[in-house]
Amino acid sequence: MSDQPRRPRPAGRPYRRPQKDPVRFLAFEALRAVDERDAYANLVLPPLLRKAREKEGPDKFDGRDAALATELVYGTLRRQGTYDAVIKACIDRPLREVDPPVLDVLSLGVHQLLGTRIPTHAAVSASVELARVVLGDGRAKFVNAVLRKVAQDDLAGWIAKVAPSYDEDPEDHLSVVHSHPRWIVSALWDSLGGGRAGIEELLEADNERPEVTLVARPGRSTTDELLQEEAAAAGRWSPYAVRLAEGGEPGAIEAVREGRAGVQDEGSQLVALALANAPLDGRDEKWLDGCAGPGGKAALLGALAAGRGAFLLASEKLPKRAGLVAKALDGNPGPYQVIAADGIRPPWRPGSFDRVLMDVPCTGLGALRRRPEARWRRRPEDLEGFAPLQRGLLHTALDSVRVGGVVGYATCSPHLAETRAVVDDVLKQRPETELLDARPLLPGVPDLGEGPDVQLWPHRHGTDAMYLALIRRTG
Repeated sequence: MSDQPRRPRPAGRPYRRPQKDPVRFLAFEALRAVDERDAYANLVLPPLLRKAREKEGPDKFDGRDAALATELVYGTLRRQGTYDAVIKACIDRPLREVDPPVLDVLSLGVHQLLGTRIPTHAAVSASVELARVVLGDGRAKFVNAVLRKVAQDDLAGWIAKVAPSYDEDPEDHLSVVHSHPRWIVSALWDSLGGGRAGIEELLEADNERPEVTLVARPGRSTTDELLQEEAAAAGRWSPYAVRLAEGGEPGAIEAVREGRAGVQDEGSQLVALALANAPLDGRDEKWLDGCAGPGGKAALLGALAAGRGAFLLASEKLPKRAGLVAKALDGNPGPYQVIAADGIRPPWRPGSFDRVLMDVPCTGLGALRRRPEARWRRRPEDLEGFAPLQRGLLHTALDSVRVGGVVGYATCSPHLAETRAVVDDVLKQRPETELLDARPLLPGVPDLGEGPDVQLWPHRHGTDAMYLALIRRTG
């Protein structure tokens, strides 16, 4: 033992070791992964939840804990823009000078205060305790001071304080109120064609938790089988779609585990179905999915092709993603092949296919409900990077289809620079093509616009904002 005398404990409250809350610690870990590694929450959360269950035990980390952790992560990411504005109003320094881990703890706390029904005292104390665990006592005091200021008003009150008026600056007002970057607000507004009600409905729909939608792959599963699940309901538009109620777990469904069914947004299903049902001149034997990763549309197309005795070639540039496509197609009842190939320099001969789907890489602005972090990651200049690739892939698709065959150009983005601008530019250079009216190929789906192309919307159709143009090669 040391002969040095022990230091006397300072007068006042005895030191208490901070207590780690597994739910909030997990949410913090997920936000740090999104921030530090550019990870996606939908990929980060499942392994973190599994790890928490294994470590804490199912009796200590149950379904309610998993649901709360998920809400904290996604709710914080969706409302990040609004919460940043609130935090900025409560501190005496520029937001960029706040360390990112501190900002993550603050944002989690603000979401609990303004975006959930968690009591105020519990939201503040739990956030301060998290700060003590991950940041230390000193910065926990800063978190405590900021959150106590935030707790003095509710969300509506704070928005009234930090958002400019709609009359003064409509785009900035909507950006703060609905937590979207200003440039995205502007782009979505242009795509919708104006009007305040529509853009507000869309932005709010982007901030809602999307339903989990399953697809019953034809010849392998049926909607009747999936509807036997307790949390299941029929899809709205696709004959192969089944929706799961909140809390439904796809991985617990036998058909999903076996690959006979999968998780696939209904908009994605409709794109594949429209291409598969588009009228052709002549044979219908060879189909191509030219940007097949990660495999959802390829699996549905492969099943539909098998029902007609047609062959599907699924091509994906990145070998890792090509592996995901192969996994999705494993067990397909008809002939198919998966290859890793560059769609700009394809290995197949021109005019080889009767139907071609080209679901091109894009900004992903149509799936902000599912990947809320993407709205903060994307920049307007990203459009310039995608533009040559999108045009090049559409040219490849038109080269790859035979005369009388049909190409489906699709994006998970409603941005006009990625949709109609691409189609218009390419078709001006391709006089041997014609646009088909895609609307009749989505029977029962309302509000499809003037055509001939189709733009789906979260607030109108409950789907991702998928775009589809169908093009026939005439010469």
